Amino acid sequence: MVLLSLNAGTVLTHEFLCRELWGPYVNKSKALRVNVANLRRKIEKDTANPQYIITEMGVVYRLLEDIG
Repeated sequence: MVLLSLNAGTVLTHEFLCRELWGPYVNKSKALRVNVANLRRKIEKDTANPQYIITEMGVVYRLLEDIG
């Protein structure tokens, strides 16, 4: 969440997030999806229609700048 909030409004790629969270040589693609799903369950009212952590097709995730 800290990494997303420090980059609010910026589209963060899957590669960038994995590298920043687990280092340059680790592929944690499933772990990233699970962690984002857990964050959404904690902060979103409706996880099927997220308002804060948005999935950008073909890129990955973006935390909206104005969350509240």
